[in-house]
Amino acid sequence: MLATRTDVRAALAEIVGDAHVLTGTAALPFAGDVYRTLEPPLAVVRPGSVEELQAVVRATADTCTPLAVRGGGASYTDGYLSQGSGHVLIDTGRLDRIVAIDPEAGYVTVQAGVTWAALREALAAHDLRTPFWGPFSGLAAAIGGSTSQNSTSHGSGAYGISAESVLSFDVVTADGSLLSTGSAAAGLAPFSRHFGPDLTGLFTGDCGALGIKARITLPVIRRRAAHRPISFAFPDFAAMHEAMRRVAQERIEDSHFALDAALSQGQIARQDRAGASLAVAWSILKSSPSLAAGVRQLAHAATSARRVIGTSAFMVHYIVEGFDDAEARARLHRIRTLTAGLGSEIPATVPAVVRGMPFAPLFNTLGPAGERWVPLHGVLPHAAVPGFHVALEAFYAARAEAMQAHGVWTGGMFATMGASGFLYEIALYWPDAYTAYHEAVIPPDYLAGLPRHTENPAARAYVHQLKADLTALFVAHGAINFQLGKAYPYAGRLGAAPLALLRAIKAEVDPHGRLSPGNLGL
Repeated sequence: MLATRTDVRAALAEIVGDAHVLTGTAALPFAGDVYRTLEPPLAVVRPGSVEELQAVVRATADTCTPLAVRGGGASYTDGYLSQGSGHVLIDTGRLDRIVAIDPEAGYVTVQAGVTWAALREALAAHDLRTPFWGPFSGLAAAIGGSTSQNSTSHGSGAYGISAESVLSFDVVTADGSLLSTGSAAAGLAPFSRHFGPDLTGLFTGDCGALGIKARITLPVIRRRAAHRPISFAFPDFAAMHEAMRRVAQERIEDSHFALDAALSQGQIARQDRAGASLAVAWSILKSSPSLAAGVRQLAHAATSARRVIGTSAFMVHYIVEGFDDAEARARLHRIRTLTAGLGSEIPATVPAVVRGMPFAPLFNTLGPAGERWVPLHGVLPHAAVPGFHVALEAFYAARAEAMQAHGVWTGGMFATMGASGFLYEIALYWPDAYTAYHEAVIPPDYLAGLPRHTENPAARAYVHQLKADLTALFVAHGAINFQLGKAYPYAGRLGAAPLALLRAIKAEVDPHGRLSPGNLGL
């Protein structure tokens, strides 16, 4: 029986080795997410193989010890934090092996802790990529966590969110068993997702509540030889939204993102403070279709990008791909046609930088002046977007005095989700002390150049309430959420029949409710 902290640590150390069971101050960098820290775990355990992961789950089963699961740690919705005491946190960072790359069969299998950056590098040697190839935090974000959270970013324009690029999972259930999905459920190679009911889809977006990702199989496709970036500025939100909706209906770009003025200006500030000018220039040159095109892009960046960013209310950035440069240019022409009359084309410096450095260090986990940061989001049907935006502006206006008093400011980031959904992401910033998480993930030289704020419990509490009120505003306008964790309502929004089905599935794979308790509202 694992009755005490000592018992837990000893039992886990027998499985994974003493160095891979962390307690006390050694566990602190793993015990908080981007947003906050809740109850510390009894221990952080870092299995190095799927067999060790299964053994850890079995070893904690006798006492029904709750388990939380951490991927790359770049979450903000309490998904791997516990609201009670006595849990064990499984960190998948050592499950970092790329199991198989099969160009002929068209898939790659990885362990859950492999980062998107590591996978991209490995596949590049074969001139391959996955359709969805990672969030902006891909230096740290793990594939297991991303597929559990329905991540979006690179490749989403053409191929959808992370869940749409999964063929098969090997999942560890609460008794330590291994469950396979897709064609692998029949003992076959994991080459197909669809064999009867979509069991693979069941475990996408589950936030670890239904099982612990051990291995993931993703499709691979040939990389396109050509690409080009393009950017537009818009005078108001309505024009930006309409242009994005039009482009989304044709799925002609690989990746895109839109920013309001606050985040655009903050991004430039972060690049300058990071001393990244040379790296940015090199990224533009090496990722441009030709040396001449790269030089032209640098000239634009040097002469006008800062001026344009400083005066534009909203900007949208696209990266298109093609079999050759003619196809890439044809796609750009189509985007220009769809955007005509709504926005003005501007130098495409920002997407050129993102293409060259798609996975930046986690500078953005703090604001440009060292503020604490937390994002939140909703995915809205297009018809609901204008009304939500008006309501949000009114929301801010009603709280302007209090927000200013606490030093709270906001920014917006936007994307389309296929042809029918619009991602509206809000970033909240406030002056407050760094956490152990920030000290662990942000490069020390960058952190040293930022102002340090003192503990600010009053602003922190205000932001927490603001975050809850904004979540309620999203719900009131019919938004859904990705990366649910414990922060967004889910179970309580389901109808009686789907909720009963969800609870029945949970009871089957986790009868004692010890896998990520609280996630999904379960």
